[in-house]
Amino acid sequence: MTEQLFVEHSLRRIEGAFRVRVLDDALATGNPPVAAIYGEPVNDCLVRIHSRCVYSEILGSVDCDCHDQVQQAKAMITAEGSGVIVYLDQEGRGSGLLAKARGYEYSQLHQADTFTSYRALHLPDDSRDYAAAADLLESLGLSRVKLLTNNPEKVNALESRGIIVKREPSIVPVSDAAREYLEAKREHGHLIPSLTDS
Repeated sequence: MTEQLFVEHSLRRIEGAFRVRVLDDALATGNPPVAAIYGEPVNDCLVRIHSRCVYSEILGSVDCDCHDQVQQAKAMITAEGSGVIVYLDQEGRGSGLLAKARGYEYSQLHQADTFTSYRALHLPDDSRDYAAAADLLESLGLSRVKLLTNNPEKVNALESRGIIVKREPSIVPVSDAAREYLEAKREHGHLIPSLTDS
């Protein structure tokens, strides 16, 4: 990891305080990445890398599983006594909120999944970058993690930085609408069991 500065403080919660570490990177654009640190993480602790989803996390949408995944991660990390959630400002699989809104609009007009919609709008399937997540984990001295994810790209990103990853599936109950969303993600490489028969 190149030399990085960060700002750190505590954040009180009913379930137990987190330390919050925000990267102070002059080259970063948009909101910087943040790590919510519970307890004293050591190698092989639970980690969740999570990209912002304003629709589910703020507006209560049930079209995806993002809100429930991060809530599950917080509960699991709290139960284990330590761990890290890295939160990245990468809305709309990295294309931004406006692109995400256009994708939703196209999907609703054409009964298409979001991957089809993004391609119709000449957007990449997924342009997220996880280098900052690796930076934060390295700043905590972590070289081995249990990563709560269904996305092999997150695993690849950490492993390319020399962090040893044991993948832990992140499966939560979902609505019928979210089942279609997850089936599309599964067809595009995410490690999600088929939901059509469940």
